[in-house]
Amino acid sequence: MMNTSNGMMSPSSSSTTTITSGAANNAQSATSLKTYFKTPEGRYKLQYEKSHPSGLLHYSHGKTVSQVTVAHLKDKPTQSIQASTSGVGVASGVRSAAARILGAGNGRALSFVGGNGGSKYASATSRNGSMGASTLINSNNNPNFDGKGTYLIFNVGDTIFISDLNSQDKDPIKSIHFSNSNPLCHAFDPDAKDGHDLLIGLNSGDVYSVSLRQQLQDTGKKLVGAHHYNKDGIVNNSRCASMAWVSKGDGTFVVAHSDGNMYVYEKSKDGAGDSSFPATKDQTQFFVAHARTSKSNPTARWHICQGSINSIAFSNDGVYMATVGRDGYLRIFDYLKEQLICGGKSYYGALLCCAWSGDAKFILTGGEDDLVQVWSMEDRKVVAWGEGHNSWVSGVAFDPYWSPPNSDDTGENTVYRFGSVGQDTQLLLWDLEMNEIVVPLRRAPGGSPRIGSPTYSTASQSPHWDSACAAGTLQPSPSMRDVPKLSPAVAHRAHTEPLSGVLFTQDSVLTACREGHIKVWMRPGCVDSQSGNSETILNAGLREKQVTMAKNGISGYKQ
Repeated sequence: MMNTSNGMMSPSSSSTTTITSGAANNAQSATSLKTYFKTPEGRYKLQYEKSHPSGLLHYSHGKTVSQVTVAHLKDKPTQSIQASTSGVGVASGVRSAAARILGAGNGRALSFVGGNGGSKYASATSRNGSMGASTLINSNNNPNFDGKGTYLIFNVGDTIFISDLNSQDKDPIKSIHFSNSNPLCHAFDPDAKDGHDLLIGLNSGDVYSVSLRQQLQDTGKKLVGAHHYNKDGIVNNSRCASMAWVSKGDGTFVVAHSDGNMYVYEKSKDGAGDSSFPATKDQTQFFVAHARTSKSNPTARWHICQGSINSIAFSNDGVYMATVGRDGYLRIFDYLKEQLICGGKSYYGALLCCAWSGDAKFILTGGEDDLVQVWSMEDRKVVAWGEGHNSWVSGVAFDPYWSPPNSDDTGENTVYRFGSVGQDTQLLLWDLEMNEIVVPLRRAPGGSPRIGSPTYSTASQSPHWDSACAAGTLQPSPSMRDVPKLSPAVAHRAHTEPLSGVLFTQDSVLTACREGHIKVWMRPGCVDSQSGNSETILNAGLREKQVTMAKNGISGYKQ
C-alpha cells in the first residue's frame, strides 16, 4: 500500500509486507520438511506438534529461548483422586475442546474459566512476586483434571505453558503468566514427596517451587501455592541460567545464575531467612561457602566460574554433578564432597548443554564449536568428538530406551544412542560403541615408541591420551588430531527455526525450537500399535516402565 501524499510506502505497510513475506517463507520452508526420518531400526514418524496458542505474540518473544521439560504425574492415592467417570482419552478430549475455544483466534494466552466466566485482574506488588493475570472470583478448581498423566512444560516469552502429551491437540491446556519477568528455566522432580515437584527460574533471579498437580487443578493464570526463593533478587539478582533437582536429594535443588554462582536450596525451608554469604575473594577459583545459620535458605553458594553457568546435570545416583559455562569448560564435581574432580575445555567458545549417561560413565556436551563432545569418567578426558552440526549445538541427551537392532545380548560390548540438536535446525542421532573407538597413536617422550603399548606409535603425537590428570585439574582443549571422530547415524532437518532441546520418551523423540514449537516423533512400530486409540500416546504400563528405566539409569545396551 502506497502513501499517496508523497508516493512513498508507509513504514507500517513496509513492516506488514516484511512480516507477511517472512511468514510465507517460513510456511514454504515448513512444507519442504520431511515428516519422517529413517534409522537402522526403522522409521520415526512425526505424529503431531505442540505449541503456544496461535496468534500469541509476546512483547518479549524472541528475547528468551524456549526450554522443554517432560513431567509424569503418577496416579494419586484413591482417596485424593477427584471423582470422574471419564477415561484419560475423554478427559483429554474435554481439555482439547476447551483449549480450542478459549485459546484460538483471540491472540491471548489460554486459561480455563469457571461457571459464570467472572474474572478480576491483579497487578504485581513486587518486581515479579505476583503474576498480573486474570483469576476467578469463584472456585478455580478444574473438574477436567484427573490427577495423572504426562505433560510438557515449556516457556515462551513471559509465560509458562503446559501441554498434555496424551492429547493430539496442538494448543496447551494451561498457561501461567509472569507480569514483570520472564521464566527462563524449569525442572521437574518425579520423586517429590510433598507435592512441590516443579521449579521455575526467572530472568530476575527469583525462583519458585510449586506442585504441578495443583497448577493443573486450578483454572487461573497465576501460580498457586508457590514457595518463593531469592525474592526480588535478595541473594543474587542475576538471571537464572539453569536449575536441577539433586538426584536422591530428598527435596534439595540447585539454581545456577549468569554470574557464575550456583546456590543450593532445600524446599522444606523458608526462603526468607538470612542468606548472606562472604564475598568471593578470587573470581577465578572454585569455592564453596555455607550459610551462617541452619535456618538460612539457600544453604550454600558454589562459585564455579566467571561467566554464566549454562547447564547443570546430575548423575542418576546424585553423587556427581556436571556444569558447562560461558568460559567453555566442562566441570565435574563430587557433589556430596563438594570437590572439583576434573574437567576440560571446549575446542572453541562457550559450552551450552550437557547430559549424563544413565550409568554415569559418560557425559555429553555441546556448544559454540559445533561439536558434540563425549567425556569419559573412567579416563577423565574427551574420548570422542561428534562432527555433523553446522552451527552451535544447543541440546544433547542420551536415549535410555533404545536398543540396537539384531542385538544378541551377549554383554560383550555396550552401545549408547544419544541425540543432539543445534541452531542449524538439525536433529542428529549418534551410536557410540566404545570397542570401535580408535585411540590416536602417539610418540613416547624422547622420540622412541613405547614397546607393547597400543597407544604409542611413531606416526603421531597425542599427549591428550597420557595418564589421567590429577584430581581438580581442568584440561586445555585437545587438538583435532588427538580425538577420535564420530559421524551421526541419522541427520534430519526437523524444524525451520533453530532448535533448543531434545528429549527421549518410551515411545518418541521430542524436539523443540527456540520459538516454543515442539514436535513428537514416534518410534518405529509405536504408530501402528496405537492406531486404534489415537488419543493415547503413553499407556499406563509404558509410563511406569519409562519412569522405572530412567530411575535405574538404563542408557546403554549390551550386545
